[in-house]
Amino acid sequence: MEEFTPIYRILQILKKAMDVEEFEKELISSEAIKVNYPKWCRLMAMLVNNGYISGVSVWNSLDCLYPKVELTRPEITLKGLEYLEENSMMKKVSKVAKGVIDVFK
Repeated sequence: MEEFTPIYRILQILKKAMDVEEFEKELISSEAIKVNYPKWCRLMAMLVNNGYISGVSVWNSLDCLYPKVELTRPEITLKGLEYLEENSMMKKVSKVAKGVIDVFK
């Protein structure tokens, strides 16, 4: 479950980047997202392979146990925007449901 937080952060940053002319790739680096580099590479590969982001090259190498990642021009895709929308709606529903449960306690 802890992997969803950095994934959500990456997508949120890329969503906000839609408004700027030039994107600073460092904003979604492993340091900025606060995950170790191998995990960041795996998360980025998942985001690319599942169609949530584009503009990122991912490949496997015999000399490395995790995917190699190069940020060329990272952008969120329509599928990534839908993921953010669904998750923000789910959080709202979860808060409402929790409030209802608390009322009946």
